Order: sequence, then structure tokens, then C-alpha cells
Amino acid sequence: MLKIGVLLGDDIGLEVVPEAVKVMKAAANAAGLEVRWQDFPIGLQGHQLHGHTLPAVTEQGLRETDGFITGPIGHSAYPRNDPTWIMPPLRKRFDLFASVKPVKSYPNLPSIHKNVDIVFVRETTEGMQTSGTVVAGSGEFRPNDEISIGMRVVTRRGANRVAREALEIARTRPRKKVTAVHKEATYRLVCGMFAEECRKAAKDYPDVTLEEIHIDSTAMMLVMRPQQFDVIVTTNQFGDILTDEGAGLVGGLGLAPGLCIGERYAMAQATHGSAPDIAGKGIANPYAMIQSGKMLYEWLGRKRNEPKATRAAVLIDQAMDHVIAEAKALTADLGGKASTSQMGDAVAGAISRG
Repeated sequence: MLKIGVLLGDDIGLEVVPEAVKVMKAAANAAGLEVRWQDFPIGLQGHQLHGHTLPAVTEQGLRETDGFITGPIGHSAYPRNDPTWIMPPLRKRFDLFASVKPVKSYPNLPSIHKNVDIVFVRETTEGMQTSGTVVAGSGEFRPNDEISIGMRVVTRRGANRVAREALEIARTRPRKKVTAVHKEATYRLVCGMFAEECRKAAKDYPDVTLEEIHIDSTAMMLVMRPQQFDVIVTTNQFGDILTDEGAGLVGGLGLAPGLCIGERYAMAQATHGSAPDIAGKGIANPYAMIQSGKMLYEWLGRKRNEPKATRAAVLIDQAMDHVIAEAKALTADLGGKASTSQMGDAVAGAISRG
């Protein structure tokens, strides 16, 4: 039996996460997968109940799960200069070293390009984003008012394990191709180390093709011909930029699911924010959250060697494809008139009907 934690988050998280869980439960039932679900407070609810946005009871409880699904956190409205009101540091606490973000176009949904199916794999524990990489002190400083200095970190371990995750994902896809994105010609040491580790890791995956492209060329190619890419692996800040560019290719952040993965845990969390302006209206698009849950099942299928979890993921994908193609239960941002729960019901119903 798998144990999955559920954290609603803030604002529209209270609406889209229940829809994702609804769909995941339907898929588990259809696949014969046993799952124990457990709710944990986080964000505003965590602070109201326990005086902190990441309560100790939540962190400890999550360590007893196989993975968890987390709604968006509305941290922009949190009070400043109060250490109990922080963006819950789940990635750091659980060593979630890679952010996996697929982008996929659909024939009947508006997008800049058609026939796009890319998985971005972004390293998340190193690079320039010091809030997630530095244990003490800061990775940037200002010695005087005229100079600011920032530090970029790449380690062999960090680069190697994110490369291997990308190669593992590519192995499950028809094209079996990984593009390592860096700027080795300019950053010969930091990007050079990342490139070296990608090449080393690829030697253990002879069935996967590895290519290397510079970040600037990749950005251009994504705009012009994104269909050439399959799986893209890159460093933290490069990935931060490219994943949003990828979402823009297929219709925006409402169609951008995500999974943060570590060696022991994985967290399903959509790319979009908490959207307080539409919270409580029942119009939020649940696609990204539902597909994030599907990705958690995919990961559990691989990491726990659980074919029923893999089957559940396939069922969610097939049901979502059906609902989008049918176009009878889509939210307004996708051109329909359905509410958040009506779209969730449609996907869960498609799974139950087979």
C-alpha cells in the first residue's frame, strides 16, 4: 500500500487539490492500487492551527509518506519580518533535487505551436537561487553601494543525479532523447562540470540519445521549432527560465503541471501560483494539479516498482485527453464554461467509465 500526503495550500489550492485527489482516487480504484491518504496543514492553515506555515507535525508526517501532493502557497500576502510566516521550504527539507515539468499541446486548444511534447528537468538544489542552496549566510553580497556579487554553485553529485533522472524519464518515452542545456563555452568550470556529469551518466543509458545545446540557442529553438525536443535537462536558473517559456508555448501556466523529486520523496505541485484574485469562485483550471498527481503516480511506479501506480497514471492521461478532446467540461481559460469541480468530475468519470 502507498501512503500519499495531501496539503491543500492557499487560495485556489483549496479548490484544485481536491479535484486532483478525486481523480487520483478514481484512477487508483480502476487500477487496483491501494493508497492511504492523509491530510496535513500547510501555509495559512498551518499557521492558524500550529503557528507556522510549515508545522513540525506536517514535516514529520510527510516523512512517513511515499510522496505528497501540495497546492500553491499564497506567500505574497504573508506578513514580512516574521520567521513563522515563510514560504514552506519543502524542497530543501526533503532534498527534492529536480523539478520535472512537462509541456504538451492539444489539437483543439489554442497554443503557439502544435505537436509539442517536452519534459523539462531542472536541478533545484544548486545554481544561483541561494535561498534554496545555502545552509548559512548568503550566496550574494554587496561590499559597497557600487558593487553586487552573486555566487553560482554546481557540484558533481548534483549534476549527475539530475542528469540520471532525465535519462530515466527519457527511457520511458518513445523518442528516448535527452538534451543537456548549458553554456560550457563561456562558463567552462561550472557549466563544464554539469556537461561532464551529463556525459558520464549517459554512458549507463546506451538506449538514450544525449545531445548538448547552449542555453541561448535552446531558447531560440524552443520559440521556432520546439517539436525537436523530447527531454531537456539543465541547471537551476536556466531551467527556471526555460520551463516558463515552455508553458507559454502550449497555452500558459494553467497547462503546466510539475513534480519535485528526490531520492526518497516526490511532491506533486503545479507550476502556477495561488491566484487569490479568482479564489473561491470555482473557476480555477484543475488541469495542472491533476496532471501533477498523475506524474506522482508515474514516479511511484518507477521508484517503488509498482505497476499499478504506472497504470493509474496512464488512466489519468487517457481520461484528460478524452475530456479535452470532447471539450464539454473545460474551464473558461480553456474555452469552456465548466467549473473547477465539473472538470474534475469529468476526468474522474472518464476513468470510471473506462
